[in-house]
Amino acid sequence: MDADEVEALFTRSDGSFAFARWGRPVAPVIFGVTDETLAVVKGALEAVMVLSGHQMLETDPELGSNMMVFFFSDWDELPQVPGLDRLVNDLVPLVGRLKEQEANQYRVFHFDGQGAIKACFVFLRMDEHLSAVPAETLALSQVVQSVLLWSDLAFRDRSPLAVSGEKTILRPDIAALIRAAYDPAIPSAATDPGLALRLAARVGLLQ
Repeated sequence: MDADEVEALFTRSDGSFAFARWGRPVAPVIFGVTDETLAVVKGALEAVMVLSGHQMLETDPELGSNMMVFFFSDWDELPQVPGLDRLVNDLVPLVGRLKEQEANQYRVFHFDGQGAIKACFVFLRMDEHLSAVPAETLALSQVVQSVLLWSDLAFRDRSPLAVSGEKTILRPDIAALIRAAYDPAIPSAATDPGLALRLAARVGLLQ
């Protein structure tokens, strides 16, 4: 993975470069799934945290939970979740836009004073397409897309996952990039595309 490829993964559709990683331990909670699926999602979270070298805790001292994953069948369910409108700005208009777009997933990030990720809310409307995806694949995909602030175009043409035999795994180049992004020498947030050179150099060493 060269610097141009790295830069593209963090260059948004408006042309701006935006990189951010978690600045605090991840304290997740998952809603709307069976115990079996809950274990799968937490397993994916633990695997990616081990890969990145980042920490996962039961609770966040400020927010209680700073990563919330919602599984549901209809966008209209979200405004009925108590207190969610205080965590997600303009929740009702957002839901209206997502319904118009017939979207089946959406992520909302919050950032701290240094620009690092401090919270992430993942919304998954389980339509026929998402319901057809194996739980392990869906969980790993969502965790990977929540561990960094990727471009809104990052995985539009190519998934961050790959198939090895009968198992779905994280692409080796994306795995190396996540590890590089959590290197203590890398800033937790940046808007200078020059960061892509530093990340690419570390990816080359890790692959």
